[in-house]
Amino acid sequence: MIIVLDTNVLVAGLLSPFGTCGEIVRMVSGGMLTLCLDARIITEYAEVLARPKFRFDQEKVAALLDQIEACGIAVAPAPLADPLPDPDDEPFLEVAIAGGAECLVTGNHAHFPPSLCQGVIVLSPAKFIEFYRNRQRM
Repeated sequence: MIIVLDTNVLVAGLLSPFGTCGEIVRMVSGGMLTLCLDARIITEYAEVLARPKFRFDQEKVAALLDQIEACGIAVAPAPLADPLPDPDDEPFLEVAIAGGAECLVTGNHAHFPPSLCQGVIVLSPAKFIEFYRNRQRM
């Protein structure tokens, strides 16, 4: 399944590896999910994960980002026709649309009005896990 992963989910997954977000990060690392991305998303991941407040092992972060880039699908998205409430979220939706991602997984569900999502399903981490498991049962 191809998805776009908002930075907040990646951070939460690394902070709580046994929680819902951690499960999603493990699914990405294990190849069960393929991330759709572009340079803006990788840059944001790297910048946020480098923040001292998180105290992440930067060698492990670099390895994870290398894996995400190597296994992900890079796209060159077009700008959205209409802006999102938070312009910082626009790259994630642009990439999801351009890459044909089935879902955009985010902790900021309200930042993505359905009328602007062009068929991309925007789900919280918990709802995504439920969606994924239901899909696997089919």
